[in-house]
Amino acid sequence: MAIQISSELLDGCVLGILLHDDYYGYSLTQKVQESISVSESTMYPVLRRLKKNDLLSTYDEPYQGRNRRYYKITAEGKRQFEMIKQDWQVFKGSIDKMLGDGVDHE
Repeated sequence: MAIQISSELLDGCVLGILLHDDYYGYSLTQKVQESISVSESTMYPVLRRLKKNDLLSTYDEPYQGRNRRYYKITAEGKRQFEMIKQDWQVFKGSIDKMLGDGVDHE
């Protein structure tokens, strides 16, 4: 059974990757896929939504006669990433307790 990832957590994953470097769509999808299972058809709507919400900006760079669209995290995206990261830490701690990591056994 695969655990489904929420859209907020997927947003956090994308924003976290873009904290370190800008990526074009396909390379960003591959980077995310190194850790979680996500399809290209899932990623592009996420990128469009993040851009629409001013969490990402884009720019084009020529590559072998074509343009690649690169995604860059914005200042607002960095703030949103920190909020998602904090929420994740609380959620992860709660789940870890229920799954037996750090549970006090009476």
